Amino acid sequence: MTDFSVVMGIETEYGIVRNDLKESDPVIESMELVRSYQSADLTGWLYQGEDPSLDARGFRVDNLAQDEEEKAFTRSDYKRFFSFHEMKSDRILSNGGRFYNDHTHPEFSTPESSSIMELLHYDRAGLDILRLAKKERERLLGGDGLLSLYRNNTDYHGHSYGCHENYLLPRDIPFDRIVQVCVPFLVARTILLGAGKYGYESSEKRGIVRYQASQRADFIETLVSVDTMHGRPLVNSRDEPHADRTLFRRLHLILGDANMSEWQTAMKLGMTRLVLRDLLLGGWKPKISLEDPVGAIRMVSRGLRDQPLLRLEAGQWTAIDILEYYADSLEDMKVIRDPEDQWVLSEWRSSIESFRSDPSRLSDRIDWIAKENLLSRFREEEDLSDDDPWLQSLDLEYHNIDPEQGLFFALEESGEILRLSEESSVREAMTDPPHRGRPPVRHAIIRRFPDDVVEAGWEKIRFRSGEVVVLPLFQTFGEEEISRLVGHIGRLSSPLEIPGVIRHYTERTNS
Repeated sequence: MTDFSVVMGIETEYGIVRNDLKESDPVIESMELVRSYQSADLTGWLYQGEDPSLDARGFRVDNLAQDEEEKAFTRSDYKRFFSFHEMKSDRILSNGGRFYNDHTHPEFSTPESSSIMELLHYDRAGLDILRLAKKERERLLGGDGLLSLYRNNTDYHGHSYGCHENYLLPRDIPFDRIVQVCVPFLVARTILLGAGKYGYESSEKRGIVRYQASQRADFIETLVSVDTMHGRPLVNSRDEPHADRTLFRRLHLILGDANMSEWQTAMKLGMTRLVLRDLLLGGWKPKISLEDPVGAIRMVSRGLRDQPLLRLEAGQWTAIDILEYYADSLEDMKVIRDPEDQWVLSEWRSSIESFRSDPSRLSDRIDWIAKENLLSRFREEEDLSDDDPWLQSLDLEYHNIDPEQGLFFALEESGEILRLSEESSVREAMTDPPHRGRPPVRHAIIRRFPDDVVEAGWEKIRFRSGEVVVLPLFQTFGEEEISRLVGHIGRLSSPLEIPGVIRHYTERTNS
């Protein structure tokens, strides 16, 4: 497994509010927002082969807990006079990403990549893509400021929407081993990766929580499950690799927050990738195990600066202790491959040190600390009580993606929040796919045969003739090999030639 590169991706659902109406249909608003974005390669998503009921533990569930909600959506959808595909409004973008209506939320999915910093730029480009869609939608509605979009995870009324992480792994790594190794880390990382939330929304009412580190922790209810909308798990077991399922599995994580902080987004991907790579290399012989992982993630979220002791089979540790244990184990293994890995591990260690000495030192990179400071200053200046609803409104506005309205962007603009992305690279990521892997090949095929392609997904492209082309991951291809393949595709006269060309380049590269 030493040469395996973990392919990653991020899916982010955004909150949407129609400001000029007391009531609006979020399905319609999300649909119309997506349809307002005109710069797409294709408007048909290939759902063939997707089955959310397949469980990575080796079985297929008969019913998902979310099926009843799906049925309710379907009953409501019948009243809207739109087809399924019209409501989804799928946009396959020229940058290799996907933009669509996921029921009641516009969702942007980055193209797949093996680079943390590359994904960071595509994730940031997603913000600009939604802003352009918002601007066009407001133009069609006839006024500025009619819509607000939020990169967060809660409506503060008991409903949550997600920021999902995806990590493609070899299938011969047992799923239960992934769970065993990752769960303590996933629980502990919350203290460094939380977006911050005023209040609480879980059914468990143990004490009043004015503020906590994570927006998502209240909604995590079980350890492992194939469900994503009800009974949400620490580790989602949906078995949809979007690649050859005889070779790969996808670790689909739905427990994380939608961060505004670029540092947190980069660290979320980077820390998790290092843990997974260590697992692939045969690491983690020493085991630690939490007695109550679901309870522990809520304790971590609500503990803030005064982190509680979590019960392990071998004693009691804080989340910071657990993160330090993982960092130490990583240094014992040969998992550090490139400058990205070196940066992640260095930041990992320095953030542990900073948190132990003074968590406020991390206010320039951790959302929950930056937001907490902002709310505290405002509460003192305005002489507000701790339960003033104005504080929840400010919490929400921290996540407003409008640079003129969002409180996060005011902090970033003033230099109080660290920015990692470069504007020129973000602009490029809005329109161009990554230079390696499947995205540039997928883009080249769609661009070469726009009248022949009917639908496309991450792995497959379907043509009007009925032909379906399956794309390998191209993991062994460097940028030059991908460039030559893309150039060759651009010279083809028929889609029927594509499989042979891909096979030729794959055999030549692997020989």
